[in-house]
Amino acid sequence: MRAAWKKFRYRIEWLLVKAGGALVPMLSRKACFRLAQFVGGLAATIDQRNYRVALSNLEAAFGGTFSPAQRNDIARESYRQFARTVFDLFWTPALTPENFWRYAEFENLDRLRAEIGPSNRCIFAVFHYGNFEWLSPGVAWAGMPTDVVTQEFKNPLLDEIFRRLREHAGHTSVPRNKAVIRLYRTLKKNGRAALLVDTTLAPHHPTVVIDCFGLKTIVTVAHAWLYEHTGAPLIPIYCEPLPEGRWRIVARPKIEIAAGATHQEIAQACWNSFEPVVRQNPAPWLWMYKHWRYKPVAAQHVYPFYAQESPFFEQIAGRANYAKLDRPAALEAAGL
Repeated sequence: MRAAWKKFRYRIEWLLVKAGGALVPMLSRKACFRLAQFVGGLAATIDQRNYRVALSNLEAAFGGTFSPAQRNDIARESYRQFARTVFDLFWTPALTPENFWRYAEFENLDRLRAEIGPSNRCIFAVFHYGNFEWLSPGVAWAGMPTDVVTQEFKNPLLDEIFRRLREHAGHTSVPRNKAVIRLYRTLKKNGRAALLVDTTLAPHHPTVVIDCFGLKTIVTVAHAWLYEHTGAPLIPIYCEPLPEGRWRIVARPKIEIAAGATHQEIAQACWNSFEPVVRQNPAPWLWMYKHWRYKPVAAQHVYPFYAQESPFFEQIAGRANYAKLDRPAALEAAGL
């Protein structure tokens, strides 16, 4: 009975997403923006469970910097930003290499090209900030099509829909399972790789511990491992909101990494390049996401209410490198 209900639910979800994918590109740019703003505000009102996560994250990250009213405003705007990201992803079929630049601009593009030349290869470290979905067309239509790691959906019927949207501009979607071995091979052939680096992972995954807003969190080691084994420039990149529904893609300077740097040091340097961006304009970050799922036993700082003590935290923090991943074959065996 449960399996039959799940199959039915998955089919209904597929039909709704399929319909959205057909209807949203028919909207004008202004209508798409306004509808996304409305839906985001509505979601913030209805989705009380994740809204509470957002408020708790903001309090843990900023302490008393913001009043309760200000935290509420930031959380609601974060919902609107995410809704715009989703609607813009569905609006992607209306984009072309020519009209895209009416709605977006690319800051520091000349510097980026200089930093990754002459091979044109690099590792894009992507964050859940602003319209991270429009990084794909922006980077591709700037002449840098990339292999992008994507998360599979619980509903497998949705994977093909989102794959086509994300590959509209020429990128290649790479499923997260065993993705790093694929990215390694791409980089060795002077291609480009992109992956989200602010995603919290369970302790049993290949991870390192970094400081994030003064709190410890567990993140992927993949970008650090790829840098160590390929030497490709590591470029933090994000897409920030502009007035009237426009966006600005910003490529930060490549991470300067000392010879012999550990995986932890590389991952920390990458986050350190990005955290000031969030501090300056917090709302575009995905605050309703559980960025601190785990915390050290007897943590000294106040963590969000959902954070769970992990006896493995100290073990992970005590290692500078994920030593088991010395070869591409080991990555594949680890499911990356």
